[in-house]
Amino acid sequence: MPRLKRLQRVQDLPGRLEQVFQFFQRPENLARITPPEQAFEILTPSPIAMQLGARIDYRLRVFGLWMRWTSEITAYEPPLGFVDVQVRGPYGYWHHRHAFEQISAEIVRMTDTVDYALPLWPLSELGGSQLVARQLARIFDYRREAVERLFAPRAFAGATAGS
Repeated sequence: MPRLKRLQRVQDLPGRLEQVFQFFQRPENLARITPPEQAFEILTPSPIAMQLGARIDYRLRVFGLWMRWTSEITAYEPPLGFVDVQVRGPYGYWHHRHAFEQISAEIVRMTDTVDYALPLWPLSELGGSQLVARQLARIFDYRREAVERLFAPRAFAGATAGS
């Protein structure tokens, strides 16, 4: 059985819980926080109603190869968070928990926890594990920077309305 790996990132954002959650619950905003080299594109027609059981289809480039990915929302607790799992995609297992907490009057703490396993275990453990871990770290580093730009006090109003 493949060993699960975990990536966790915590980021504090200016704003109110409902505003921050509104931005992250819109799958259409995912393209705004995904590195451009991944050429992320949602295939599910907009608007996408975020709710328990919703499925979102998209495609992106992973290590230069085009991949289709389908995620399903398996937990949905507005405005505290949601979980998406990979139904179809490049991983053997993918479980992503997005959690939000109002920690002060104007600061929301966002915690992303991704549990994942590579496909083709045990072969993938021979060399792909470190490569994938570094790629995921780069993706989430990019997201951190993009979110900081989008949630800057003057930019925040536009970030919630985004399309």
